[in-house]
Amino acid sequence: MTGTPTKALAGIRVLDMTHVQSGPSATQLLAWLGADVVKLEAPTGDITRKQLRDLPDVDSLYFTMLNCNKRSITLNTKTERGKEILTELIRRSDVMVENFGPGAVDRMGFTWDRIKEINPRIVYASIKGFGDGPYTDFKAYEVVAQAMGGSMSTTGFEDGPPLATGAQIGDSGTGVHAVAGILAALFQRERTGRGQRVNVAMQHAVLNLCRVKLRDQQRLAHGPLAEYPNEDFGEEVPRSGNASGGGQPGWAVRCAPGGPNDYVYVIVQPVGWKPITELIGRPELAEDPEWATPEARLPKLNKMFQLIEEWSATLPKWEVLERLNAHNIPCGPILSTKEIIEDASLAANEMVVRVPHPERGEFVTVGSPLKLSDSPVEVTGSPLLGEHNEEVYVGELGLGDEELRLLKSNGVI
Repeated sequence: MTGTPTKALAGIRVLDMTHVQSGPSATQLLAWLGADVVKLEAPTGDITRKQLRDLPDVDSLYFTMLNCNKRSITLNTKTERGKEILTELIRRSDVMVENFGPGAVDRMGFTWDRIKEINPRIVYASIKGFGDGPYTDFKAYEVVAQAMGGSMSTTGFEDGPPLATGAQIGDSGTGVHAVAGILAALFQRERTGRGQRVNVAMQHAVLNLCRVKLRDQQRLAHGPLAEYPNEDFGEEVPRSGNASGGGQPGWAVRCAPGGPNDYVYVIVQPVGWKPITELIGRPELAEDPEWATPEARLPKLNKMFQLIEEWSATLPKWEVLERLNAHNIPCGPILSTKEIIEDASLAANEMVVRVPHPERGEFVTVGSPLKLSDSPVEVTGSPLLGEHNEEVYVGELGLGDEELRLLKSNGVI
C-alpha cells in the first residue's frame, strides 16, 4: 500500500482504469493524497508509455509525469478469466476511475448496475469528452475540449485566429474536477453507506473554467465591454489579446533585451496609477483629467500600456518586477519553461521535484499543488508495466504462483 496512516486518503483503494492524461492526472492527485492507486493496464500498457519518448525503450516523460505514486498491474479484460479478476478488484475497491470512450466499460459487461451490484459502496467515476446529446460520441482531445468549451474563441488577438492555451485545461483541468466529485462522493458515503456514479465531461470542465466569458457574453447585451481594449464589438465576446478581462486592466509589456519571454504582466489598479506615472517619467499624467481616473483611462487602454512599455522596454524584466513591486503594483514576469524548471522557489515548495526512476535514473516533474498540513506528499516514481502483478494478484487476491504463470502464458496478464 502506498498510503500511510498520516495521509488524508489512507485506506482508500482506487482502481485506476485510466489512460493518457485526463484520468491519470486525477488518480495521481488521489495517490498524492494518500490513496492506494492500482493502475490497471492492458498487457501492452498505457499508450503514453511509448508516446513522445526522449529515450529509446524507456517509459516516456508523458507517462512518468502523470503516474507517480501508483502501482501497476496488467489485465486483459476481454478474457473470461480477466473479467472474473476485474470483478474481484471492483469488489475490493473504494473508487473506480475510467476515461475510455463512451460505452466501452458497459461493453465489457460492467454497467453501473452491475458494478454497484458487485460493490454497493464503490464510487465509480467516468471522464468523457462530452455530456449526453449530439456530441456524446465525438472523440475528445485536449484542444477539442478547449474549442468546444469556450476557451479558444476567447483566446488570441482580435485580428488573429482562435488559439489553444498551453495550460491543459481540457485534460488535467477535467482531472481536477473529477477529483472534487470523487472526494464529495466518498464524503457522502460516510453518511449513506452507498457509493455513487460520478460523471465529468471535458467540455463541461473547460466551460466551468471559462465562466467569466459567459458573464461577458451577457453583459454585451448592454453595450461594449469598456475594460476590453477592442474597438469593435459584435454579438459575441471577442478575443482580446492579453487583456485581463477583469475589473482591473492588465497587459504584458515588453522588457529588455526583447527576447520571446522578456515581458512583465502589469495590472493597473486606481491606487497604482500615480506611482506608475512616476516610474515611467510621466508624473503629470497622475493629475491630467484625460488620464487621472479609471473611467478616463479605460477608452485608451492600448495607449496606456504603450506608455508603460516605452519605459519597461529599456529594462530587464527582473528589474521591472523589482521597481513595480516596490510600489505594490500587481505584476509578474512571463516565466519560460526553462526558468520554471530552474526556479529555486518552486523547488523549495516541492512544486518542481526530481524523482528517481529505475530505467531513466531520474526525471523532473510537477509536485502536488495540494498542501495539507497533516497529509504531506512525497512524490515517488511511476511504476513499470505490471510491476505489482505478483504483489496484487498473489499477495492480495490470493492467487497461486502457478496460476500467475498460467495467466501470463495465456495472455490474461
